Amino acid sequence: MSSLYTVQLGHGLGLIDETRVLLELWQPGMNAPALHRTALESGYFATISARRLHDMIAVGFCPRYLINGALPARLLKAIKGVLSRSELEQLLFLYTARAHLVLADFVREIYWPAYTAGKQTLGNGESLVFVEQAVRDGKTTSAWSSSMTKRMSSNLTSCCADFGLLARGSLRVRKILPFRIEPLVATILAYDLHEAGLGDNQLLAHPDWAIYGLQRDDVLVELKRAALQGALIIQAAAGVTRIGWKYKSMEELAHDIARRQL
Repeated sequence: MSSLYTVQLGHGLGLIDETRVLLELWQPGMNAPALHRTALESGYFATISARRLHDMIAVGFCPRYLINGALPARLLKAIKGVLSRSELEQLLFLYTARAHLVLADFVREIYWPAYTAGKQTLGNGESLVFVEQAVRDGKTTSAWSSSMTKRMSSNLTSCCADFGLLARGSLRVRKILPFRIEPLVATILAYDLHEAGLGDNQLLAHPDWAIYGLQRDDVLVELKRAALQGALIIQAAAGVTRIGWKYKSMEELAHDIARRQL
């Protein structure tokens, strides 16, 4: 993930339904040009231009799902058929936030403080202030114009709506919706971080959890809830947490999820 904010989030926002189709079309080893050709030939995207489809794949889909040896795409392709819509949306949210720091920071710094403060709505006004401050602080790849900052402020709230954090629709001010990480999503994220080499206590403090509104103690609560499904064993005492892992890899975990054994 880039350490600077880019405008790439605007190429599709959440891309939830499009990602479902692209995951169906994608095969291991397929790169962006090959996926673009396959998508064009499939007829699923007949209502959009070839250029728009190219941007959707190259700028939207690939940076989110074809990274780390296409691990996100391989995982999602294997399990998407058994996931609830909420589970799928929350996983796509994770990979989108990882690919787009501007979204991750907006959710962590603006959305969740508003949520925990009991605010009922969040609008483009708050997101515009966030984007303008980011430009002043030099967090963007270039000095965005006024029109670009307004577009990005709208993109941020629209993307949050795509992922179920805010009400959907063409709204300048949106209702903040109840949101809690799904146990299966918590399990997958824990395994993902474990496979990346994090120790158990490092894992609990990783910033990925914060996009779901979770701090270390909250993560422990959610992992205890997720452990009821059997993929994890949580032992916590005197500030030290140990996690027992039923599966040796994400592939093994995905296999049982696909069989809906979790």
